[in-house]
Amino acid sequence: MGPLSGVKVIELAALGPVPFAGMVLSDLGAGVVRIDRVDQVGRRSRSARHLVIDRGRRSIAIDLKSTEGLELLLSMVEDADVLMEGYRPGVAERLGFGPDTCQERNPRLTYGRATGWGQEGPLSATAGHDIDYIALAGALDPIGRAGGPPSIPLNFVGDNGGGGMFLALGIVCSLFESTRSGIGQVVDAAMVDGAALLTTVFHGLISSGDWQAARGTNLLDSGAPFYDVYETADGKFMAVGAIEPQFYAELLNILEIQDVEVTEQMERTSWPITKERLAAVFKSHNRDYWTRKFETSDACVAPVLGMSEASGHPHNQLRGTFVEVEGVTQPAPAPRFGRTPGSITRSPALPGTHTDEILSELGKTSASITKLRARGVVA
Repeated sequence: MGPLSGVKVIELAALGPVPFAGMVLSDLGAGVVRIDRVDQVGRRSRSARHLVIDRGRRSIAIDLKSTEGLELLLSMVEDADVLMEGYRPGVAERLGFGPDTCQERNPRLTYGRATGWGQEGPLSATAGHDIDYIALAGALDPIGRAGGPPSIPLNFVGDNGGGGMFLALGIVCSLFESTRSGIGQVVDAAMVDGAALLTTVFHGLISSGDWQAARGTNLLDSGAPFYDVYETADGKFMAVGAIEPQFYAELLNILEIQDVEVTEQMERTSWPITKERLAAVFKSHNRDYWTRKFETSDACVAPVLGMSEASGHPHNQLRGTFVEVEGVTQPAPAPRFGRTPGSITRSPALPGTHTDEILSELGKTSASITKLRARGVVA
């Protein structure tokens, strides 16, 4: 029973931040029902167990463009704590389930909205994806090596971090506030806003003159030799994060390097030489060798593991950082709670899997469900 046990969430099926937020909320105990489109039923080619981001939720397929389908949604809203959607601004209103309509049916409802550009602004109605939002937020440009183009950080920064995580945080904050006010509110989670917030510390560094605009020349962007990755003899890599002087000294000690220019850690003019020296030493042995050398030290060095390797590391195994559900390895719920731990309550569900079950909970009889299905209202 996670800390959000008892919270009822309606997730209108979408891409990117909405399913990530839905997974996080359900991992932490919320009862999440995903509303899928009727035309998505039977169209997924992969087995449900591989759709791990959909874990923990039930699915009902409703035609929200139909009058009866809209009324089904609004009847669910009456008993919900949260509704979250990822449509472009104005679409939910046009379809008849915007925040005003939903909160008229349920004044205490938290209405979560996830978009790329936000609910207003000159770009709000235009299409985009994770890469576009983090580009405009200033979060993409600093990532990469000197002399090269920006490196794409998968969809971690926009969809998941700047979008889904801030949507989940905003929803939980709104729920907490509503315990005092008794009323809900709209949460506007824009990926451009969230991605921008993730860069906050660097704006301070820029203003103080401690961060250069050229990527790959700074402390945390691979410019510094003591904060980088180095290839090993077997073509794998070690990650080095020895920022503090005592950790850097431990790094050099284990690598058996005493070069004078290398020991001057913060002397930028020596960084290229230091990088060459570290690279040569790391390349002399394989990753397993260096892992053993560094694993009990304070040098802040760790092996760069592939996603398929991470679950097998002893530390991750001891903590249960990864779990296996129906033969599929995946990250366990986070963060952890002392009294009310989160959990994966159910395997991922294909669109419409729980349609009859959820309709029955809404008081629909078998005969009425059959009629709704015959008319294409549900699937």
